[in-house]
This record gives sequence, C-alpha cells and structure tokens, in this order.
Amino acid sequence: MEMFVMPPTAFISAKPRPLTDIEFCAWIGQAVPGDQLEYHCGFLGIDTTAVISTLPEPERRRLGALASAAHRAFEAALVHLVQVRVGPDRFAYLAIARTKPRHAPIPFSQLIATKEAA
Repeated sequence: MEMFVMPPTAFISAKPRPLTDIEFCAWIGQAVPGDQLEYHCGFLGIDTTAVISTLPEPERRRLGALASAAHRAFEAALVHLVQVRVGPDRFAYLAIARTKPRHAPIPFSQLIATKEAA
C-alpha cells in the first residue's frame, strides 16, 4: 500500500481574514467546551490604542470591538481567555470555550453591546 505524504508547504495558507466581534459571538454560540479560537495575534494592548497602534483606524476599531466582545464573553463565563507568547512583544490571544452556564441564556444583544450604546 502506497502512502501519500503532503509536502510541508501544503499546510501554509494565506493569512486569514480578521475576525469580527459578530463572528466571535457566533463562534461562542456553536463552540463546545474545549474548542479554541485564536482571535488575535500581536500585542492587543498596543494594537488597540489609538496613539501607539500601527493599524489603520478601521482595523484598530474592529480589533477593539473584538477584544471587548471577548472580555464580555469571559465575564459571562462563556470562555477562558489565554495569551501564548509567540515571540518578542507578540502573543496569540485564544478564547477557549467553557461549559455553557445553566442559568438563563445571555441575549446576543448583550454580548455585542458596546459602552457607547449603553
């Protein structure tokens, strides 16, 4: 029996499109405990701060909304948030799905609500 081995370059893919806060919330809705999602790679504190971020304004705002959604999901006990150092001043930011709480479900509108809307 002949075995086919994929060349290492076959696993290299194009950079994925950046995740939005809505997509992050949708992932939470379908994730099972233990599922992991890397929602950012970089230095979140710097990348979301207007005066020091090198990201274009729309990208910085998208990332800020995503980070806020991740934090609200953490506060609602839906995910664990983990940082993994991948290099100097560079981290992979992971959300790890938790067991869904048994109390009343959290409305989607509450997960995506922003401070500006409150």
